[in-house]
Amino acid sequence: MWKVWLIFDPRRVLVALGTFLFVLALLIHFILLSTDRFNWLEGPSAAGAAAAATHITSVVPNPLT
Repeated sequence: MWKVWLIFDPRRVLVALGTFLFVLALLIHFILLSTDRFNWLEGPSAAGAAAAATHITSVVPNPLT
């Protein structure tokens, strides 16, 4: 394994690996932000929130009625 590091400069490899992982993390987060379910900045959409509210009310009975 040590012969591999004689071919590649460890500083360049680690900087390239860190840059790649950072770009990959940004890409994954932006993909998640583009969905309605995982957009934690804008919150759920009105249709998604209404559907979730009807699901919750159908599962849990209202004790006030």
